[in-house]
Amino acid sequence: MDVVLILVPLIFLMIIAYRGASVIVFAPIAAMLGVLFYNPEWIPAFFSGIFMERLAGFVRLYLPVFLLGAIFGKLIELSGYAQSITQTIIRWLGPDHSILSIVLVGAILTYGGVSLFVVVFALYPFASDLFKSANIPKRLIPGAIALGAFTFTMDSFPGTPQIQNIIPTAFFNTDAWAAPVLGLMGGILTFLIGMYYLNRQKTKAFQRSEGYGTNHKNEPEQRSIHSIPPLYIAVLPLICVGSFNKLLGLLFDSYYPDTIDFSRIGIDNVHSIEVSSISAIWAVSGGLIIGILVVIIFSFNKVKTHFNSGLSASVGGALLATLNTASEYGFGAVIASLPAFKSVSSGLGQLFKDPLINEAVTTTTLAGITGSASGGLSIALASMSDHYIRLADQANIPLEVFHRVASMASGGMDTLPHNGAVITLLAVTGLTHRESYKDIFFLTILKVLIVFVVIGLYYSTGLV
Repeated sequence: MDVVLILVPLIFLMIIAYRGASVIVFAPIAAMLGVLFYNPEWIPAFFSGIFMERLAGFVRLYLPVFLLGAIFGKLIELSGYAQSITQTIIRWLGPDHSILSIVLVGAILTYGGVSLFVVVFALYPFASDLFKSANIPKRLIPGAIALGAFTFTMDSFPGTPQIQNIIPTAFFNTDAWAAPVLGLMGGILTFLIGMYYLNRQKTKAFQRSEGYGTNHKNEPEQRSIHSIPPLYIAVLPLICVGSFNKLLGLLFDSYYPDTIDFSRIGIDNVHSIEVSSISAIWAVSGGLIIGILVVIIFSFNKVKTHFNSGLSASVGGALLATLNTASEYGFGAVIASLPAFKSVSSGLGQLFKDPLINEAVTTTTLAGITGSASGGLSIALASMSDHYIRLADQANIPLEVFHRVASMASGGMDTLPHNGAVITLLAVTGLTHRESYKDIFFLTILKVLIVFVVIGLYYSTGLV
């Protein structure tokens, strides 16, 4: 019965999202539906005390990363840097490797610091042109973009500035480069199997004489490819974001004390800041700021014409993405507070005694319930990180391994139909869940399985 009480609001939210409704509006409704099953009198208190409190906390902590990532991505687009990288890779690989080209460009952009939401907007026009010229079905575009932007460079590869790799740093006192060997191995395996699947789908489509298709929605306009900046300039901001993310992280950890007490500098009624829990967010924000400045310095004339409109669009997109994720985070927090979830969580703990497997199952389950990798990851670690730290000490497992397992597991079952990134991806490409979701779902299942492969790799080799 406990499982049913959790599944009903979850299924309701998934159906609503599948039909294209806003999760910002319906996430609190679904959350309160779960509360209604227990006690209607709890609804006001759960809404204000849990849903809104967690939503506001998520926005307060992570809005700078979403906002700076969106601005950086928009400038990369306006400056022609994204187009330069795309055209170069296509020229190197050729039209026969169109899917690989899109996956690699998406990977480069996300690993370079561009928000995965922004990558969807920036990459779709090039993917459409490329798939159309190669006569590859348009329905495979979301899968190609998802593999490049939502998987191995989102949470597996060490150093990625994506939020799913930053959140564990606040709980385990690690940095974005945690467990580099395990992250690389898991990411490479995801990439290889994902590419095999997408190419197999393309071959099947060719055998059926299925082409790009006609009468599609949201077909992009043809873009000019004149005056594209050289590749070495185009990748410079991406390199800056990654390198300064690492350097600033080391600087903040060594320069600032463990706690900043505002009362010592004459400011009262302000809570102290635990630097170890937020320094990674400072670092990635600083890296993105430097990347933004590099783009402006090298391509001011190109971005100035549409700077104001581009800034407004990126800010609007960042706020929408933040509120989508924060609403799903609030939904998950409410569900996680219900007695039914505590029973389910306890059952998971009894079924999976191994600490790493328990962390992976708990995180990916919560990510599925919230429809958000970052939301599910935050909830899982907020409630269980102290327990995992104790288990790590007892079992002599480095916290870096817990960081990497949690990060990768968050990118597993999060991409159920109500996931904000999936909804955005399908809306931008003009496709429906019915047409393209099965490819995204395969990558979801793939990510879940590879997390357990990574755990087995650690236990069998001790590699970190």
